[in-house]
Amino acid sequence: RRCQCRRAIFFTTNTTKMKLIIVAALIASASAWTTPQHFEVPAAIKAAAVGVAVTAGVAVSPAFAGDVGAGEQIFNANCAACHAGGQNVIMPEKTLEKEALDSYLAGGRNEKAVMTQVTNGKNAMPAFGGRLSDEDIDNVASYVIATSEAGWDE
Repeated sequence: RRCQCRRAIFFTTNTTKMKLIIVAALIASASAWTTPQHFEVPAAIKAAAVGVAVTAGVAVSPAFAGDVGAGEQIFNANCAACHAGGQNVIMPEKTLEKEALDSYLAGGRNEKAVMTQVTNGKNAMPAFGGRLSDEDIDNVASYVIATSEAGWDE
């Protein structure tokens, strides 16, 4: 009996935690929606929603945050032949530098745009969608964006 009670308490506690996490996520995501001009969500409510989300352990992070370290390894094995040091040996003006990505990358300098380019290829760049997993492509995109922000070592 005692063992069953502990299980029931454990189950109830975990269920409660899960409910709190779901509610916090819903509140946090609902605060991202725009409201009509005549209605403004009070700052205290916005702050409370963020506080609940943080208290419940919901981390607010970019949607495509991959593993930069793993991305570097995949980049070195698959991309560095043409893009060593963030450069481009085929089309020198289209580097992986921050300014070039802002100018030339369809969709702008963000992980989703890099993922699309790596997956589908473009011009002389081959598609890696059939060669790399979605996770690998996500990691490469994270590495490229992070390194373009920090600056490539040449």
